[in-house]
Amino acid sequence: MLRLTLTREAQVRLGITTVRAGTSSASVTRATSGEIVVPAGAGGVPTNSMSNLQQLGIQQVAADGEAARTRAQLRLARIAFDRAAALVREEAGSLRARDEAAAALAAAKAAADAARAQRRLLGPSIRSLADQSTLWVRVPVFGSDVGAVERGRAAMIRPLGDTGAARAARPVQAPPSANAVAGTVDLYFALDNRDRAYRVGQRVGVTLPIASGTNDGLSLPTSAIVRDIYGGEWVYAKTAPGAFIRQRIEVASTQGDRAILSRGLTPGAEVVTAGAAELFGTEFGVAH
Repeated sequence: MLRLTLTREAQVRLGITTVRAGTSSASVTRATSGEIVVPAGAGGVPTNSMSNLQQLGIQQVAADGEAARTRAQLRLARIAFDRAAALVREEAGSLRARDEAAAALAAAKAAADAARAQRRLLGPSIRSLADQSTLWVRVPVFGSDVGAVERGRAAMIRPLGDTGAARAARPVQAPPSANAVAGTVDLYFALDNRDRAYRVGQRVGVTLPIASGTNDGLSLPTSAIVRDIYGGEWVYAKTAPGAFIRQRIEVASTQGDRAILSRGLTPGAEVVTAGAAELFGTEFGVAH
């Protein structure tokens, strides 16, 4: 492994800064992926990228028409009942006609309620799918791992490949869904999307809270970590004034801009934060 020795001027030019690794602890988490979906309506199935939107749109139009028809019938039934009741009060109508009108009104109300419920099951209209202030995240989790997830805590969501700030998503109850072939069970989380940052069908990175205590170990900024083409994790440790060596590490968990290591460094080790990528390029002959 190449040992890098830099003059003071070279360190200034590369913007090298260092910190000492200290002990810390963080909640145990598990990184996985998920998909942005439209929330289920009144027990319906969430709309995702695999939904047949054309078929769903046809079903929604039919359900909207049925709901409108039953509302019209309900209005007519209410008018008929009011007329029959008024005639009875004026002693100009029969009790039987009023009772029949009351039964017709009850049947019309039940039909209207059923039509509304059926429409809610189909979720928001196709036209509004991209305009939801709250979206859900569907997270497939292996059946053997579901019990380890702390279901009462929020998951952290970020776009795939984005190292910026994550967004919290609260757990929600949803219709049971699973993939028998993959052996996964779906968990759902509600995500605030008032800024329209996420779209239906988008794949996202998900950090799930695990109910198994905390990770204890050395802590350092995530900016100190560089990764090779195989996903290996490394830091540049300062071994002497102006001398740096690349050292292999293993990250147990990350929380915000801090990483907890499971192995690879000793307490008090001084590692490069700003300038780590530049040192990586220098070692492998990549110009910066």
